[in-house]
Amino acid sequence: MQCVVHEALGSPATTSPARDMVWIPGGRFRMGSNDFYPEEGPARWVEVGGFWIDQYQVTVADFDRFVRDTGHVTMAEVPPEAADYPDADPDLLVPGSLVFRKAPGPVSLADYRNWWSWTPGATWRHPEGPGSTIEGRDLHPVTHVAYSDAVAFATWAGKELPTESEWELAARGGLADAVFTWGDEFAPEGRMMANTWQGAFPWQNLLLDGYAGTSPVGAFPPNGYSLYDMAGNVWEWTRDVFTYPAGPSAKACCTTPVTTDEPGSAIPRHVIKGGSHLCAPNYCMRYRPAARQGEAIDTSTCHLGFRCVIR
Repeated sequence: MQCVVHEALGSPATTSPARDMVWIPGGRFRMGSNDFYPEEGPARWVEVGGFWIDQYQVTVADFDRFVRDTGHVTMAEVPPEAADYPDADPDLLVPGSLVFRKAPGPVSLADYRNWWSWTPGATWRHPEGPGSTIEGRDLHPVTHVAYSDAVAFATWAGKELPTESEWELAARGGLADAVFTWGDEFAPEGRMMANTWQGAFPWQNLLLDGYAGTSPVGAFPPNGYSLYDMAGNVWEWTRDVFTYPAGPSAKACCTTPVTTDEPGSAIPRHVIKGGSHLCAPNYCMRYRPAARQGEAIDTSTCHLGFRCVIR
């Protein structure tokens, strides 16, 4: 059994500044892990001030209200600038985003093209590409949002993106050094606690959690702070630039290939947290609070979203 994370700092807030937000008392906690992937270490003590955080990932309905109010056009809906991608195939410089395509059978995990497809016309409104819709997905997390899209939404909502340490403190739910947001056992008493991949990625999804793709926010149990989907469903943007605390990043991950570039890439990367429905133990066991990856800020995918904070 885990102990509570820390002694809280500051006074607890009593009135939520916005709908469905939870107060996280600030304090000192042990961040990171020495037990899994190298980019997570070294485990270290960090102090964070108190803050409010969204109880749920930003949904399709939330983002739709934002777009209707502001007219915002996401990065996936705008043709890339050729000057920013001098080595790119000109035929691919069209609006689009990255979509996961389940492999028909066992494939090499060394080649991301076996499951990632650059898909013209894939946007938050068309998550699987042209012909797909968000009908019936109002309560699913919005996807195909680049970093600038998440920041624009947060600004409109009077909020900000969380820092990596804020996000991880919230995800731990009051538990110190637990492997998962709910404890150390992946499926206590056989119960699936998050939307992740069960089976051999990227071809065999056993669907033990009931979902092949995203799930409605709140479909799985909350953590100790009453926060939902702090593990799995979709990765979440943070405001922190990605750095390597302890050596190069591990190569195996369900995120996009840009995460394996060496530091100093021309396109900045930010930390994403939480893992997604594509994270599998045979390839990307990153549905844990300590897990982290870097994502290029110009990238959007079918398994990447966000939530916001108010400080």
